[in-house]
Amino acid sequence: MRIQQFDFSNNVLDSIIWQYDNASKITGLLQYKNTWLTENHTAFWQNWYTDIFNLDTANDFGLAVWSIILGLPLFIELNPESPTKPFWAFENRKNFDHGVFSNATDNGGIPILTTEQKRIVLKLYYYKLCSRCATYGSYGIPNTNMFLNAIFKDYGRFYVLDGLDMTITYVIGFNIDPNLLQVLKDYDILPRAAAVGIKRYVILTRPVWGFGPYNKNFDNGNFGDD
Repeated sequence: MRIQQFDFSNNVLDSIIWQYDNASKITGLLQYKNTWLTENHTAFWQNWYTDIFNLDTANDFGLAVWSIILGLPLFIELNPESPTKPFWAFENRKNFDHGVFSNATDNGGIPILTTEQKRIVLKLYYYKLCSRCATYGSYGIPNTNMFLNAIFKDYGRFYVLDGLDMTITYVIGFNIDPNLLQVLKDYDILPRAAAVGIKRYVILTRPVWGFGPYNKNFDNGNFGDD
């Protein structure tokens, strides 16, 4: 992608006229302002592509922007009076965590995702919005599996099986974080074709036994023949 280059520098010290060169208080205030602009304006726009636009490298702020753009809420509002504890309640939400519904161990039942997990969820949702996700053809299951393998390449195998009855099964070949799996299920984020239902989620963390070209663990059983 070709991005036009801009000069984001904004040196307010250039506005000091010669009469105020020796005015230490004025020049000190402008120097402070110039430092603030460099850190919060110039650096922000210089790093805009990396920190916000590029979903592969976006920080938490950038992911929050993507969350708003895609309409997928992944961030939990925090109570200003207790910034380390999320709050959720009816109406004005005051004092809710001190009532009988409070649960300090599970964040009120709301899954908390890491930065990388948020990135995965947003990528999956973006793919679901932009792809056909057809069951058959070049844009079908094979293409979806290629995308899933690219997303989860650092974790393990993740692919889709076609049930040939308007259903699909998601197969996860690693111990997926329960919070991430819950979000994938609750928000229906994983790609699938229209009118195709999800039959089940299969988590495989041990070698399987069976016939065919993928007969993992077959020669280790009672039927093995050296």
